[in-house]
Amino acid sequence: MWIKELGNNHINAINTTKEIIHQPQLWQKIWRKVFDEREQITAFFNKVTKDCDSIVLTGAGTSAYIGISAQRSFRKKFGIIAEPISTTHIVSHPQDFLIPSKSLLMISFARSGNSPESCAAVNLANENSRNANHFIITCNPNGQLNKDNQSKDNAFVFVLPEEANDKSLAMTSSFTGMMLASILISRIDEIETLEEPVNQLATYGNYCLEQAEYLWDIAKKDFNRAIFLGSGPLYGIAKESQLKMQELSDGLVICKHDSFLGLRHGPKAVIDENTLVVHHMSNDPHANKYAIDLVKSMRESSKPIGQLSIGENLNCEEYVDWTINLTPDGSPLDEDLFSVVSVLPTQLLALFKSIQLGLSPDNPSRNGAISRVVKGVSIYHT
Repeated sequence: MWIKELGNNHINAINTTKEIIHQPQLWQKIWRKVFDEREQITAFFNKVTKDCDSIVLTGAGTSAYIGISAQRSFRKKFGIIAEPISTTHIVSHPQDFLIPSKSLLMISFARSGNSPESCAAVNLANENSRNANHFIITCNPNGQLNKDNQSKDNAFVFVLPEEANDKSLAMTSSFTGMMLASILISRIDEIETLEEPVNQLATYGNYCLEQAEYLWDIAKKDFNRAIFLGSGPLYGIAKESQLKMQELSDGLVICKHDSFLGLRHGPKAVIDENTLVVHHMSNDPHANKYAIDLVKSMRESSKPIGQLSIGENLNCEEYVDWTINLTPDGSPLDEDLFSVVSVLPTQLLALFKSIQLGLSPDNPSRNGAISRVVKGVSIYHT
């Protein structure tokens, strides 16, 4: 495959390339692992949700965006408030999010499990809630978050297959892996029926990888701004896409995210002839009407360098410059699962732009401003 040759020929892109490539196979492994642990997961949820006022989905950076996309799966499953709140917000303002008289289920996402905020958020929840329970999804069996909680009665730690523990600075397979795991875990009572949709998800992923040369050519366009749009669960994907491009380009491409409706309320002003606009299109017919309206309007007012639409059964080809059209042979994926694969083309775009800019995708930060595990954060106790 052409993309494998890319990784072999660019020594400083080997890890990132491999981590993007192996995602479809990783997703199938994650389904199997959730399926194998279904009895323990079910028992834990049955115990902790009897007296639960709310669910908080938390993480930092990329890990925080998982909660934005996965929140509605937990809300639908348990019928209670499920809210994504970053650990970086909880740690600085715990009193704004943790209510001593309420019972809380905290879903934590962490690639390494060694970020100071990840461990601090769990401790703060224990200290500032009437009753706090924790479901931790992590990629690192040796991380502090796992070590601190694996034997506690109020915690369940789900460790992803080892391939999800990305070595590169930018999270790719760790992001989609933890997101898929969270969606499957929220639907643990239907896990057997989700095997085929996950196989379809993997098929979509492999198709996206086959579009590598197509995406390489888009990345060659001379853009220094990029806007990523998505709504519903795809809003979290838009946030993650903008972060990937900004991280892997080391800030040489300035990025923004928004929803399709939200962009109209001022942020559309940033689009100029040097801007790439990427649409994460919903496969929900109602939501997609708003996306299509925005896409059409771009040709009439804003004049970006080009527009890329990523979606399933797209019907906007005449209004955009490029498409990644995932057309199923069978039933369309539900929007939650579809969001997992929607980010893969933008991961490739960010990787390719990084290479074309002469950077090192595995560690693109030229001055060391960002690192794989955040450093220098002190935790202060009130």
